[in-house]
Amino acid sequence: MHFNLLGILLFCAVGSYGLYDSSSDVVELTPSNFDKLVINSDEVWIIEFFAPWCGHCKNLVPEYKKAARALKGIVKVGAVNADEHKSLSQKYGVTGFPTIKIFTGSKNTPYQGQRNAESFVDAALKAAKEKAYDNLGKKSGGSSSDKSDVITLTDSNFKELVLDSDDLWLVEFYAPWCGHCKNLEPHWAKAATELKGKVKVGALDATVHTSMASRYQVQGYPTIKLFPAGRKGADSVEDYNGGRTSSDIVTWALEKLAENVPPPEIIQVVDEDSMKACAEKPLCVVSVLPHILDCDAACRNQYVAVLQRLGDKYKSKMWGWVWAEAGAQPQLEEALELGGFGYPAMAVVNAKKLKFSTLRGSFSETGINEFLRDLSFGRGQTAPVKGAQMPAIVKTEPWDGKDGELPPEEDIDLSDVDLEKDEL
Repeated sequence: MHFNLLGILLFCAVGSYGLYDSSSDVVELTPSNFDKLVINSDEVWIIEFFAPWCGHCKNLVPEYKKAARALKGIVKVGAVNADEHKSLSQKYGVTGFPTIKIFTGSKNTPYQGQRNAESFVDAALKAAKEKAYDNLGKKSGGSSSDKSDVITLTDSNFKELVLDSDDLWLVEFYAPWCGHCKNLEPHWAKAATELKGKVKVGALDATVHTSMASRYQVQGYPTIKLFPAGRKGADSVEDYNGGRTSSDIVTWALEKLAENVPPPEIIQVVDEDSMKACAEKPLCVVSVLPHILDCDAACRNQYVAVLQRLGDKYKSKMWGWVWAEAGAQPQLEEALELGGFGYPAMAVVNAKKLKFSTLRGSFSETGINEFLRDLSFGRGQTAPVKGAQMPAIVKTEPWDGKDGELPPEEDIDLSDVDLEKDEL
């Protein structure tokens, strides 16, 4: 009897130590073998960080073991006793149990699917496929939905990505087991793609990253909140109250964007840095204004004012707006075929696709508005940027806001001018 009782006690002690024994296909990972087996290997791993006392972790065991058997020889399946190996769990931002991550070398991403064997297998095979295509130097050859534009948020990256950014964010707080969240997922992904470059769209597993969920009083799933553009305070967060289709989400977000976004700065092109407004935006409106000797300060300011009003009107498009003085940036003018019709002139360029469209109508508020409106609806002719790259920018002095001045008479060299006597 004493021996049996001792055996039972030993069995309980072992059972409380971990959830996976040596007979399963789940590999036990510890600080001593983690780097060797995971970080420094070429294998794709799906890894669970668990606590032996965690009820959800215990419920997960049969499905996780089933996935490990199915993935044997294809993708490695591991488990870390995060309760015992706290340094390892802290290193990878584990704050709740179970936390599941997919590792490809030193890179890791949170697992966001359902907690069943089939979903684990799907996620692991997707990661393996992406790694194989990376090895070929190509993107994954799957459907466009394989790679979502939804940004994965966690307790550890939320402040940096959302709160400290100048972008407007829509964030979904979800639970992996939530039926409404699963129904929302394809609409959320489609909205993220349509809003790319305008509004950031993120998702946070509120069952794992409980700190942020608690901070924003998330009590049901899915909960969607808007974090405005610019500085974000505790009182500026707004609940989403629109519909649940992708078109509803996009429409609501763009309306909020128009309310939140300040009008763009109209930047003079004087060096390479001033052209960042073009490189970092989906489209860039490039104007070439007459030389200051042909159009004085009052004249130039009228043109700039027109650009400012239109920039404000189209601010939700998140375009860049720049201008240059005629003749100051010859390579820019040549690349965008500006100046051949006189000044002022305008083109809208997509710096990533190296395509542009030229204003053929009048350089007036009405003419430019019609031109930009057509472009925003996908109408208008485009041409490739000459030279197949964005042109080099000449460093020049910025305009001081004053009228131009002719050089003093003594600076005008007449030595080479041959004047006939009857012209004197």
